[in-house]
Amino acid sequence: MHALAPLIIDVAGFGLNPDDRRRLAHPLVGGVTLFGRNWHDRAQLTALCQEIKAVRSDLLIAVDHEGGRVQRFRTDGFTHLPPMAELGRLWMAPAEKNGEEGAAALRACNAAVAVGYVLGAELRACGVDLSFTPVLDLDHGGSTVIGDRSFARDPRIVSLLAQSLMHGMLQSGMANCGKHFPGHGFVRADSHQAIPVDPRSLKRILAEDVAPYGWLSASLQAVMPAHVVYPRVDSRPAGFSARWLQDVLRRKLGFTGAIFSDDLSMEAARHIDGQQVGFAEAALAALAAGVDMVVLCNQSVVDGGAPIDDAIEALSRAIYMGRWVPNSSSEGRRLALLPRFKAPEWDDLMVSEPYMRAMNLLP
Repeated sequence: MHALAPLIIDVAGFGLNPDDRRRLAHPLVGGVTLFGRNWHDRAQLTALCQEIKAVRSDLLIAVDHEGGRVQRFRTDGFTHLPPMAELGRLWMAPAEKNGEEGAAALRACNAAVAVGYVLGAELRACGVDLSFTPVLDLDHGGSTVIGDRSFARDPRIVSLLAQSLMHGMLQSGMANCGKHFPGHGFVRADSHQAIPVDPRSLKRILAEDVAPYGWLSASLQAVMPAHVVYPRVDSRPAGFSARWLQDVLRRKLGFTGAIFSDDLSMEAARHIDGQQVGFAEAALAALAAGVDMVVLCNQSVVDGGAPIDDAIEALSRAIYMGRWVPNSSSEGRRLALLPRFKAPEWDDLMVSEPYMRAMNLLP
């Protein structure tokens, strides 16, 4: 059976167990998201990534590795990357004398390229294919879950710094994923624990929080929607809303890359149309709305991974019953995120000119 692989799952530990291998071999599974529990050191991480690719070379290996407080790997040589707000502060440095107005913004963009390169190159040297970054949320000041993960309040500054970060990632050979569409920065609630509601109008959201997605639509390779409800636009969270994903993101903004769901184990992901649903129903709802890949996090350690097996079985049953038809376009978008060239070994990377130049430009 040819893989049409919308499920991004997790694995339990430092290496693969027989259940991990069985799940990863399933044609409905398209990749893995790694977590802190999958990290001991670089040698172990590299071996784990090699184990995953030995099951299927087309599996996408992803991680949340943004910098600041969201960075899964921090020891054994990994660079401690700054939060994105630090790049925003560099941009806003006071204008200098002697005709150097704008120099701070240029230095911030150069620093962002360096951060993107170091971030991508170090991960790729260990076998990781994709980091779910950059965060495109605006810093409206009230969201603790976003906070210093945001570059700035101004969508123009966010867009230019994100573009620079993505340029650095591209130089390293790593794809990007902008998040959390159409914007998580205005709401205070954490969608891991509650259902955030953003009461603003579509016009205001389009003018502010959505603006970076339009300006970067030719550069973004993937987008992750927010588990946030925007009731003046749709009663469903954005990740389950065809209005947001198809009408706005695809048609209005012209985005042609991959769409990932956010983690379907989050509290806000399991409430659709006023009802609490299981992972399988949430996955089917997200796929029906226009998501290409659904992400199930931290489920391999729950009841021996039963939630992952249930989701695989439910999707298989939905295909058989005609409730869901796998999308070859979605599979093409997934495969397009895989690296195009082999990454250098870690020791070679450390002494390479691009890496050393980037390290000198880090803030």
